[in-house]
Amino acid sequence: MASWSAFAAAEPTLANGIRALLEQYGPGMGYLATVRPDGGPRLHPVSPVFTDDGLFCFIVDSPKRRDLERDSRYALHAYPPEDNDDEACLTGLAVPVHDPLTVARLAGALHASPDVDWRIFELTVDTAMLRRHGPAGALPLAATPFLPAYARTWRAPRGLRRPLAVAS
Repeated sequence: MASWSAFAAAEPTLANGIRALLEQYGPGMGYLATVRPDGGPRLHPVSPVFTDDGLFCFIVDSPKRRDLERDSRYALHAYPPEDNDDEACLTGLAVPVHDPLTVARLAGALHASPDVDWRIFELTVDTAMLRRHGPAGALPLAATPFLPAYARTWRAPRGLRRPLAVAS
């Protein structure tokens, strides 16, 4: 797994496209998929936070946080744009942030209430995918003029990949 920063340094165009879709409505917005105790998927809306240091999520006490504390695998998908069917998706591990300076800096920058039971997770990147369908969406017959679809996928090099961290 790579940090968001390492991924963005390796693939800046791809990272910028993914970030643009996740922040298309202002603050980061996406769907976070986690793994339920029975192995099934669970999907939640979240507000991912990009910094120079990485990609983070504040997660309140909830089924999604308990999922990540038990099995750190995640997938993050951008909300669909209103005018096309472009897609962005990341997969990796959600790693709890324990460093008090990092927690304080992020909480202060985002005005996170100390009265709420939240924890910060850094979202590492194993795979990143961006697919652009163009202004007509996925329906090529409606495109004027026709714009071919664009798809790009990146996978963390072996040297950056870590074994799955699944708690027992």
